[in-house]
This record gives sequence, C-alpha cells and structure tokens, in this order.
Amino acid sequence: MSKILKLTPRRNFLFGLGSLAAISAVAISRSFNNNQEKKALDNPERDFTVSQKLSLKQRAAQKGLIYGTASTKSYLASDPAYMAAIVENCSMFVPEWEFKWTAGDAMLRPGVDQFDFTAADWIANFAATHKLLLRGHTLVWHESLPQWFKETVNSENAQQLLQKHIQTVVKRYAGKIHSWDVVNEAIEPKDGRDDGLRITPWLESLGTNYIDLAFRLTAEADPKALLFYNDYGLDYDTPKHEAKRTAVLKLLERLKSNGTPIHGLGIQAHLSPGKNKFNPEKLRQFLQDVASLGLKIMITEMDVADQELPRDIELRDRIIAGAYEDYLSVVLEESAVIAVITWGLSDRYSWLSEFQPRSDKAAVRPLPFDAQMRRKLVWNAIARAFDNAQRR
Repeated sequence: MSKILKLTPRRNFLFGLGSLAAISAVAISRSFNNNQEKKALDNPERDFTVSQKLSLKQRAAQKGLIYGTASTKSYLASDPAYMAAIVENCSMFVPEWEFKWTAGDAMLRPGVDQFDFTAADWIANFAATHKLLLRGHTLVWHESLPQWFKETVNSENAQQLLQKHIQTVVKRYAGKIHSWDVVNEAIEPKDGRDDGLRITPWLESLGTNYIDLAFRLTAEADPKALLFYNDYGLDYDTPKHEAKRTAVLKLLERLKSNGTPIHGLGIQAHLSPGKNKFNPEKLRQFLQDVASLGLKIMITEMDVADQELPRDIELRDRIIAGAYEDYLSVVLEESAVIAVITWGLSDRYSWLSEFQPRSDKAAVRPLPFDAQMRRKLVWNAIARAFDNAQRR
C-alpha cells in the first residue's frame, strides 16, 4: 500500500470477525501459547473439502453472485501469474489506487485543474480486455487527498471542485463501470455528532448535504452505474460496531427519504479472528434492515488479519479459513447481497503486510492464494460459501 495511506484512520484500527467457533474472544494483547486459547479459535476436524473443478467466479455465478478482487496496475503489469489468477477466478475488478484522487503510484488529480488518467485508463482497458466488471473506488473520501486540496479547498470553492471531479471522472468511464463507491467512510460516531457523520474536509466545506450532492452528481454523469455508500466496522457484537451500524443505517434511511439516487451499501469486512465477539444474529438483522430499504449489499474489501494468530501455518490457515466461511455463510443468506470482493487475491500483495504485520516477522496469510500463488484453505472456504448459498 502507499505510504500516504499510513495516515488513514481505518488502517490503524480495523476490527475483524472471529470464527463462529470462537465462543470466547481472545484479547488482542494476549499470546496464543495456551492450547485452550488456540482451541477456542480452531477446529482441527473442520472439513474444507470442495467438490467440482470450478473457479471462484464460476461457483459464484452459479448462485447469481459476483466474485471479485482489488489490485493495482503495478502488480498486474509486473506479475503475469497474478494477473492470470485474477482473470481465472474473478468476474469483477476494483482498482485499489487508480481511481482515488492520489494513492500509491497513481496521481489522478495532480493539480486543481489537472487530471492524469494514464493509470486509470490502463485499468479500464485491462478490465474490458478480460471481460471483468469494473468497480470504481472511490469518488469522495477524506483520505488520499492531494496536498493542493488541503491548501486550496474551502467553503467557497468546494462544491465547484467536487462537481468538476465527479463529472470529469465518471463521464470518462460512463458505460464501463458496474458500480461506484461514491462516498467512502463518512460515518464515525466517536466524532460526537448527533448524525454520526465523520468530521472531514468535505463536511466542513460543504455541510451535511455533501453526501447527497455526490450521489446526485454521479447519477447524472452515469445513469447506468450502481451507486454505493462504502464503510467498515459493521461486523461485530461490540459497542463501537453497534454504534457504527446504527449510524450507517440512519444515514441510508435519510438518503432514501430524500430521494438520493443510492443503490446499495458496501461492507468492507476487514476481519480479525479472536479480537471481537461475532454475533451472527446481529449481523443478519443489520443486513435485513439495509435490504428493507430496497438497497443492494456488496462485501467490498474482505480479508482477514492474522497478526495475533499462531505462527504455525497449518493452524493459522484453518482459523482464517473458518473466519471467512463463517462470515460468508451468514452474509450470503441475505438475498440482497450480490457480490463478494476480497481486498487482493494473493498474500504476495496484501496491504496487511505493511499496515498490520506480525510481531514475529512471519509473512501474513490473509487471502485465497499464498505468496507463491498456490490455493489455500481460504480459497476452499470461499468456494464452500458460494456452493452453499441460495441462488439469487
């Protein structure tokens, strides 16, 4: 991941999902030297066997679902094996950096009146060449903003700047985008506002209507794209996650009541086995509440952090795979869920290597393929979740 993302709050404290087998949550500060603690997370008898020789995208498609992943031009262009694995297993692609204002080695907005579409066009061409649905991420976010934004933007020019950005970017790719993350991570209850909105440069410059404005501008620029609000921290049975779910649901209700052209909610699902208690009923109810508003749901950035799990690879991989399958088994019960996207496909390129590394220096293992591009139990877990899902 780009060094600029080190400032991103969510990168510093992502909450994850424990396996359903983890009846007792293990505090993050404790080690896993105790065998009883390991057993609370792991079931060595658990079967991750899969039948049929089908790719993940084929298994998903059988149930009317989409499976996809996120990556960057630099990884794809330099690694043919990684590109081939994505094309084989995915029907949707998300540019991790290239559609943000600035991130990684991409600078979409180098200046107030400047756009550089070199990297974004490469990604769009890659998706079209391989017949992948393309997902735009993201138009409005409080992070990944260039330095000139912070020095230039104020309440007098913010709306004009936002309008120019959305019209220019969205129109350029109109007809090529399946869905946009129009607004990303706009909720933060701990900021203390009654409406739960995060205090961001956008809020300070444009007021509370900036979210509605962003959706309306995007819908006008590309009427055919599905428009999503995207956020994290919605997965657990904790006071913080409960407050986040409540605030997000209220935001969605406000947008719907205002006639905002919003089509769905993106749930990031950055998970951490053992860190927090998972209550499937609470997650299930939240999904039902969102669906009752007539909104679609996508799992948009799924991965599993393992920095507090045992070093033993066999044990660690079982715990991680269990977290995936347990979570997806609940989520895919909801017919409004249309897609599952993992934030990367191979451990070789996971952002967690830099932002949530293991203290023992062992390589992280959060994704379906390992660093040598070999399938792991996570691949099986996702496959099993698709195989057992109801057809849409």
